[in-house]
Amino acid sequence: MTAPAVVIAAPASGSGKTTLATGLIGALRRAGHRVAPFKVGPDYIDPGYHGLAAGRPGRNLDPVLVGEDRVVPLYRHGARDCDIAVVEGVMGLFDGRIDENRTEAVAEGSTAQIASLLGAPVVLVVDARGHSQSLAALLHGFATFDSSVRLGGVILNRVGSERHEQVLRAACDRVGIPVLGALPRMAELEVPSRHLGLIPAVEHGTAATAAVDAMTELVTAHIDLKAIVDLAGGSAQGPAWDPASELAAAEHAPAEARTGSGPLIAMAGGPAFTFGYAEHRELLIAAGAQVVVFDPLTDELPSGTAGLVLPGGFPEEHAGALSANEKLRTAIADGATRDLPIHAECAGLLYLTRSLDGHPMAGVLDADAEFGPRLTLGYRDAVALHDSALWRAGTRVRGHEFHRTRLTRVGPENAAWGWRTTSSITEGAVIRQVHASYLHTHPAGNPDAITRFVTAARRFDR
Repeated sequence: MTAPAVVIAAPASGSGKTTLATGLIGALRRAGHRVAPFKVGPDYIDPGYHGLAAGRPGRNLDPVLVGEDRVVPLYRHGARDCDIAVVEGVMGLFDGRIDENRTEAVAEGSTAQIASLLGAPVVLVVDARGHSQSLAALLHGFATFDSSVRLGGVILNRVGSERHEQVLRAACDRVGIPVLGALPRMAELEVPSRHLGLIPAVEHGTAATAAVDAMTELVTAHIDLKAIVDLAGGSAQGPAWDPASELAAAEHAPAEARTGSGPLIAMAGGPAFTFGYAEHRELLIAAGAQVVVFDPLTDELPSGTAGLVLPGGFPEEHAGALSANEKLRTAIADGATRDLPIHAECAGLLYLTRSLDGHPMAGVLDADAEFGPRLTLGYRDAVALHDSALWRAGTRVRGHEFHRTRLTRVGPENAAWGWRTTSSITEGAVIRQVHASYLHTHPAGNPDAITRFVTAARRFDR
């Protein structure tokens, strides 16, 4: 049986979705529920707080990166053994990837698309500042804009007074939308942010736990949890996503990648490398690998490493400490010259450069990196330009860029990806068995890459 869900959405960004969703996850868990936490889109940071609140990994539902057909199976996989799921949306309810050629009613990757695919009701979080009777018109529009999306209730956030709440509740009654709670206007219960959003929970330590506890208390005091539980529902049917089955169906999955003793894959973690998907580790293990997580700030390269994963994160915030671990930097540079398979995304790319903001890095790539003047953000339809440990040349992949750094003095290495925006773009580098790029990909959407990488690691191990 699939766990019922509620989808936490809003008319626009900045309405308080993360505070409400995180607090709701914590409050439901405190009330005795087994809660499955999800986030719509490619966001890595919010799921960290969801995971703290739920006591289990926060997961992403992103039809752009994994394909629409995998959303329900991944949901059922992540909600296994749970009795309710909380899905935090992205941006405004109907906001998603901008594609003038799309004919469907809702935008690809939008919260509305996920709610429709799951058949789950939407709880709309409205920033009540500046709202009065006209709130009825706003709710009427969101409730009737698309028939595939069911608006099940509203939560009023940042309410100014008892009188203000009375007026807003009357507006909701006028259009028949139940009010599931009202949060008072008060100091924001958010952990400090930086240029890409909230600081990841792993970096923020005990302060992140305190923030989650405060959000939980706020929701417990002001939200009707019973009404939320009664509202939760869904129509998601079919098999749950299974990493072994996914790999078995992969087009280029050789049998040797799923048998044998299993090569050791070292995966960077800790405060500098916090961006990753839970399914990545699950797929590597299903492909026959042993996965060991290590912290490049303090640890050596694990003994017997046959493949290295350097995921995303904020290395620019820890450049000095990363540079100080010279033994690890030397070991990785040496491994690259001996054809150690290395998969580096964003933070991993920066770590492999000669220097980051003047601090020496691993020096695998002929490039330097620095904090830049603007944010680079968005989905990309990319094509692999050269064979690598992960992709064959010509493979088409959907990825996502999310960074505020840039490379300088870039050498002549083979580019990893190419795509078109207003012009042709080439990005990243392929050197021997190293694949380094700013582009984040979702392993569940690219099982072939996992089998190729584990096969390359097994070859190196031999």
